Amino acid sequence: MKVQTPHDKFFKETIGKVEIAEDFLNNYLPESIKNIVDTRTLEPQKDSFIDKELKETFADMLFKADIYDEEGYIYFLFEHKSYLSSRTPLQLLKYMVKIWEQKANKENISKLPVIIPLVVYHGESKWNIDTSFMGIIDGIGDLPESIRKYIPNYEYILYDLSPYGDEEIKGNTKLRIFLEILKAIFNKSFDEFIKTLEKSFTALEKLEHQEKGIDYFETFVRYVMNARKDINIKDVYEVVKNISLERSEEIMTIAEQLISEGIEKGIEKGIEKGIQKGIEKGIIEGKRKTAKNLLRLGFPLEQIAEAAELSTKEVMQLKKEIQN
Repeated sequence: MKVQTPHDKFFKETIGKVEIAEDFLNNYLPESIKNIVDTRTLEPQKDSFIDKELKETFADMLFKADIYDEEGYIYFLFEHKSYLSSRTPLQLLKYMVKIWEQKANKENISKLPVIIPLVVYHGESKWNIDTSFMGIIDGIGDLPESIRKYIPNYEYILYDLSPYGDEEIKGNTKLRIFLEILKAIFNKSFDEFIKTLEKSFTALEKLEHQEKGIDYFETFVRYVMNARKDINIKDVYEVVKNISLERSEEIMTIAEQLISEGIEKGIEKGIEKGIQKGIEKGIIEGKRKTAKNLLRLGFPLEQIAEAAELSTKEVMQLKKEIQN
């Protein structure tokens, strides 16, 4: 089974839902494009076109739709990083070519479908890269039109969330939660981020009876934990416990899963290196991390020792480390 990165999963479980993608396009597409795209015909496609080595910073989503009464495609590229990448227009063109090649090879067609490319960016700096592909070609402005016409060019639609105010974020609840947390995730102020997180959890709680509400909650938490290095499971628990007892219990389950995955990664790393000590270290570190997280949440020493498979003495030592 393909393992997705947390930001990839968060993006696809949100924008991958037709109703949310339609909500996004209806609220944010330029009028000239909205008038020719029938968003009621959106069909998510399963393929991803991101290079393996870029999966940590990019996610993508392809939709088929009627564009000007013909079959066409909407391609979302989601940039998950705090800084700008001047190569984005080149990477985006590469992915569009992959889509065309796949379409042409599968159906043996001579005419290619329309692809409308969209980039969703939420970094700390405002986007300052040209939205025209020619804008990244050195010296293009000095060339005469008689030469420029031989050079490939296209434009992409940019959604830069970095300068957006809360009042500028539109859409239904789930889309707003998604966009607001993206906008806040790289906020340098921890306190401001916690306020946004609390607002998002409160809104999610109202959606708890919707299909896959719990699954989405876990995806949301995993994304936050992965994207912010200054937040730990105790911070998330403290926010959630005042909103929902049920959700706070889910946080404990998620914490256990994350810890278990950490242990498994330690084992895998040890196997890859062929070093038994690496395996043992991965297991020990996983147990210690389990115990520390449970200590921060106030669990009794005996229960922690049993859950983490450590001695009470070891747990007491970890408690001292945390307090210091």
